[in-house]
Amino acid sequence: MKSGLRLLLLLIISAGISVATAMFWVQQPIKLPGDKIEFTIPPGTSMRSISGLISAAGVPIPPLLLNLTARLQQRAHRLKAGTYQVESGITPLTLLDKLERGDVLLLELTVPEGLNFAQMRALIDADTDLQHRTQGMDSTQLLKAIGASEAHPEGLFFPDTYRFSRGTTDLDIFKLAYLAQQKNLTAAWQSRAANLPYASTYEALTLASIVEKETGRPEDRARVAAVFVNRLRQGMPLQTDPTVIYGLGQKFDGNLRKNQLVTDGAYNTYTRVGLPPTPISMPGRASLIAALNPADTDDLYFVARGDGSSEFSNNLNDHNKAVNKFQKNH
Repeated sequence: MKSGLRLLLLLIISAGISVATAMFWVQQPIKLPGDKIEFTIPPGTSMRSISGLISAAGVPIPPLLLNLTARLQQRAHRLKAGTYQVESGITPLTLLDKLERGDVLLLELTVPEGLNFAQMRALIDADTDLQHRTQGMDSTQLLKAIGASEAHPEGLFFPDTYRFSRGTTDLDIFKLAYLAQQKNLTAAWQSRAANLPYASTYEALTLASIVEKETGRPEDRARVAAVFVNRLRQGMPLQTDPTVIYGLGQKFDGNLRKNQLVTDGAYNTYTRVGLPPTPISMPGRASLIAALNPADTDDLYFVARGDGSSEFSNNLNDHNKAVNKFQKNH
């Protein structure tokens, strides 16, 4: 009887020491063999297998201890699948916190303002962290796949930095960007100025895409928008080079020629009055706001000063003087 009691006591003491050791260990910083280590936990992985995966990835944590700690803390069934990245100095306890939160590794893709759809698509196609599902799709099929009702993709996607986890598809990014542009366009439309010459949000989006391409400095954006809005109100052609360049497509070699400005086409705003049939780029939030809240001016012209800013005029005589000053003499 005494020997049995003694054995039980030893087992209790041993268990207590094990728990105390585990509790001390889980709070100690881990030194990794490198700065960072990445590992992936597939869905449905058991706690024992998770511990083994982490150890096999190079994180110097005894699988048995990690497994024991997770079970003692009743976390074993709360850890989430995904790709994780850990850095030197993390403790086993904070690692378990990370796995329980599902704090997975997030990658980034930046879509700059002013790109056209073809450029955005090439950017996304080149991203090796995404799973690609759109290869072989034309733009109509892609729009249908993300639930868009529009017939033409230009301007429909919001330029931004998108953060995503491994396993995300290119369609996911296109859909996120589409929904973001819808949200931003709707918000700008709801707070628009009165008496604007737009029949729809799509027309506003189209002008915003022109403003995006024509603005060299942020402080000029609302005034650039005002020039185009004033021209639309007066029935003047917009006469903006970026629309002509967009219409030329791959024919544009970087040098816009006079004969191209006078050759009629759907996107030639020198030969046709009004907006082009579609946007010509992806406008950001600032350009959407400017197109729907242009500056209160009577400007009808602007010319680049050569430093990114623009010189504005409300009559052709002053505009010609500005052209002579800032362009013909340089």
